[in-house]
Amino acid sequence: MSKKIIDAGAFRSYLRDGMTIMFGGFMGIGTPQLLVNEIIKSGVRDLTIIGNDTGFVDTGVGPLIASGQVKKVIASHIGTNPETGRRMIAGEMEVELVPQGTLIERIRCGGAGLGGVLTPTGVGTVVELDKQKIEVNQVTYLLELPLRADLAILQAAKADGLGNLVYSLTARNFNPIMALAADTVIAQFDQLVEVGELAPDHVMTPGALVDHLYHGDSQ
Repeated sequence: MSKKIIDAGAFRSYLRDGMTIMFGGFMGIGTPQLLVNEIIKSGVRDLTIIGNDTGFVDTGVGPLIASGQVKKVIASHIGTNPETGRRMIAGEMEVELVPQGTLIERIRCGGAGLGGVLTPTGVGTVVELDKQKIEVNQVTYLLELPLRADLAILQAAKADGLGNLVYSLTARNFNPIMALAADTVIAQFDQLVEVGELAPDHVMTPGALVDHLYHGDSQ
């Protein structure tokens, strides 16, 4: 049994009110549902969550939105989850919409220790409000600042005891880059394999980036 594997109680010890959590996945695919459920059970509140989208009402981080524990969402779209839109319009929750390419670049910058990224996306639109504009070679760019989190929760198809991860198809979305941009990284896995069973070229997130593994209290 890997020493990196933790139970629900140990996972909850990393949770606190007001923290920022990144979650991998795209429309719920690649989002670690068991870890989302544990966050809901913990009762922590005033969370800021960062991910591509808020899934659907009953999948991805949708149930966490519905539970009222989220203070702010940073995402590229919310259209698949009407509860997110309702809470935003009602003033119950803040939503920062970021163009998808810009979002992943801001996360990448957070993981790489960069001061931000220059992008022409959003120039001349509401996206540029309150942002610094920089001109390079007569082209105007927005300075988009890096994003980091206290915790990143990932979903892997396979993990070995060292924490090396492999994702399944589109479930890979956002997961690898978020592993670089959080103080603590916890990955839910579907299958645990022996160290050495994963071909090095197949490892998408190296174990050095993963603090803990989770597969439910039965493991």
